[in-house]
Amino acid sequence: MRIWQADFYRSPLQDTSGQVLWELLICDATRNFEYTATCPQSAANSNWVAEQIQLAAGEQLPDLIQVFRPQSLSLIQAAGRNLNINVEPTRRTLALKQWLQEKQYPLALDKPPPAPLPENLWGEEWRFATLAAGELVDVFAERLIPVLSVPEFLKPINLGLASTLPIPGVVIYGGRRSLRLARWLEQASPVALNYLAGTPDGLVLEAGLVDRWIVATFEDAEVVAAAKVYEQRKQQSQGLHFLLVQPDDSGMTYSGFWLLQAEK
Repeated sequence: MRIWQADFYRSPLQDTSGQVLWELLICDATRNFEYTATCPQSAANSNWVAEQIQLAAGEQLPDLIQVFRPQSLSLIQAAGRNLNINVEPTRRTLALKQWLQEKQYPLALDKPPPAPLPENLWGEEWRFATLAAGELVDVFAERLIPVLSVPEFLKPINLGLASTLPIPGVVIYGGRRSLRLARWLEQASPVALNYLAGTPDGLVLEAGLVDRWIVATFEDAEVVAAAKVYEQRKQQSQGLHFLLVQPDDSGMTYSGFWLLQAEK
C-alpha cells in the first residue's frame, strides 16, 4: 500500500510582491519521497492540490493520504475524492511533522478545552491497570472483541520494549452501556489518555485531530498517587499505554481495546 502524509497550509514565505503563499508538503513514512509546491492564496483550492498530487505521483497515485492539520483536511479530502484516493485524518504523521520542525514551520494546533463525555455513555466505574508488554497483544488480539485497535507500529515488539516491561492502562467497566461506549470511542479515534493535575485532577482523552474529552475526575489521594505511577510508566514505555472497555470485571467479555501512545 502506498501511503503519503500531506500538509497544505499558509507558508511563512511570501512571493516577490508580498503575497501570502500556501505550501503543499508531501512525504512518505521514510521521507525517501518528498514533494513540495507553493501557490498564491488566491489559487489555494482542491483542484490545485489534485493537480500537484498527480504531478508528485507520476503514474502511481497513492492509496492513502494522511493529514494531521484540521485546516488542511477539507481541501485534501476534496482533492482525494477527485482522484479516488482515500484521505485519513490522523495525528500519526511523524515523518511529516519532523520535516515541518526541520523547516521551523508552526506545528501547534488550537485545541478546545476538554469536554465531558456524554452522560449516556459513561460506565459504572474505572481503574488503572498494567500488563506485561509480552502479554499485551496476545491477551487481546486473539479475542473476539467488537472494537479492537492494535496498530502494527504500536505493538511492543516493534517499539523494542522488553517483554517484562509493565505497560500502563485504564479499564472502564461500562455495564449495559459498555458496547455503546466502545462504539462511540471507535468513532472518536482515541490517541492518548493522559493524567492532568488540577483541581480536581483528571484523565483526559486526546482523540481525533484536536478533540479532548474528560474521562474521569478525582481528588482521592490514593487515586492521585496511582495516576502519577501511570504517567511514570508511560514515560518508561515510550508513551505506550492501553484503554480497555468491558461490561464488568468477570474477564469473560470485552467491548473495546485500544493500544495508545502519548504524543511527543
